[in-house]
Amino acid sequence: MKFIKATENDIPLIQDLARRSWENAYAEILSNEQMEYMLSTMYSQEEIATHLQNSNYHYYLIKDENSDSFEGFIGYENSYEEKTTKLHRIYLIPESKGKGFGKGALEFLNGKVEESGDSRIILNVNKFNSAKKFYESQGFSIYDEGVFDIGNGYVMDDYLMEFTIKK
Repeated sequence: MKFIKATENDIPLIQDLARRSWENAYAEILSNEQMEYMLSTMYSQEEIATHLQNSNYHYYLIKDENSDSFEGFIGYENSYEEKTTKLHRIYLIPESKGKGFGKGALEFLNGKVEESGDSRIILNVNKFNSAKKFYESQGFSIYDEGVFDIGNGYVMDDYLMEFTIKK
């Protein structure tokens, strides 16, 4: 497993990986209309380019060196809050689930968070997303929940989870 820092040239790949992941992860959670709205706003060329121009926001592509294929990506922001990194995005294509890529990505993230001087990772996960169990298995716990208006009459109904890095 290799982590490759993404650039603006990788935006189409990130968009493709997001769509492939979302169509699997959210098929029974979100309407097609909401999924299309979220993908078109959260994964627009302009939105991702803005993230890439932020020195605290990082995207890494997750590559399987054995098959020479991209399995997903991770997007996180250091110093989102005091001593806290926010994991905004971690998505794997359906074929790669259960092969250790998610766990490897979180281990990679832990190292990057420590390098930044942060000591806590936070994330939002849809209340009906099975990824919640995965995060709990990796030491994350729920510290709050929230309903967030994302426009166009849609909301995100999420658990807020956290992980403290032990030094």
